[in-house]
Amino acid sequence: MTPHDTPTVVLLHGAFADASSFSRVIPELLADGLKVVAPAVPNRTLSGDSAYVASVIRRIPGPVVLVGHSYGGAVATVAGAEENVKALVYLAGYALEEGESLGELQGGFPDSELAGALVYSPFPPAGGEEEGVDVSVETDRLPAIFAADVDPGLAGVLAVTQRPLAAAAFGEAASTAAWKTKPSWGIVASSDRTLNPEVQRFGYRRAGATTVEVDSSHLVMLSHPRCVADVIREAVRSVAG
Repeated sequence: MTPHDTPTVVLLHGAFADASSFSRVIPELLADGLKVVAPAVPNRTLSGDSAYVASVIRRIPGPVVLVGHSYGGAVATVAGAEENVKALVYLAGYALEEGESLGELQGGFPDSELAGALVYSPFPPAGGEEEGVDVSVETDRLPAIFAADVDPGLAGVLAVTQRPLAAAAFGEAASTAAWKTKPSWGIVASSDRTLNPEVQRFGYRRAGATTVEVDSSHLVMLSHPRCVADVIREAVRSVAG
C-alpha cells in the first residue's frame, strides 16, 4: 500500500468543545501508524463550517475516514460528500437527512438536560452582517451534563474553555447527506445527557450505519477512547481493504 492509499482520519469536534476532545483517541490512532488531522471547526454556520472542513479534506492526498462528534457529525454529513471521503463515523452525533436541520432532527424527541442549561450571548456583527448569538452551557452545569464520566478536574477545565456554537447553526438545513453514498458507523452514548440517545439511534438507523452502544456521557472520546478508536479502526480497515 502506497502512502496515498493509506486512509487519513479526520476528526471533527462538536459544539462547546475543540479538537483537544480527541486527546485520548489520537495517540491510539497514531500508534497504529495512521495519519490524523483534527481541524478547528469554526462553529459558526453549518454551511460555512462544512465548506471549511471540505477545503481541509481536499488538500489531503488519498482516502479519508471522516469522524464527527455531536455537531461535528452534522458537519461530516455535509463535508463528507467530498470525493475522497470513503467512510463516515459518528460519535454521539447528528446524522442529518438532506434538507434537515439540527433543530428539526432533535425536535422530534424529548429534550435532554442540555436544553435547560444553555446560555445565549450576543456577539457583534462582522461587516454588514446582523448581530449574532452564541450558545454555550452554564459553566457549573457543563461537567454533569456534558462530561459526567470524565475526570472531574478535566471536566472543570472543559467547562471554562468551551467554544460556543452560533445559534444560526441550529436552524440551517444540511445541503446534502453523505451517508447516502458512503458507508457509516455510529456510536450511541447511551447515558448521554446532552444529545438524547434516541436522536442518535434514529439518525444512525436511517443512515444504515453500523452501530455500537456505549454506556457513556456525551464526551465518549474522552471516557471510552479505546472503544472509539476500535470503531474508527473498523472504518479504516473497510477503506484500506
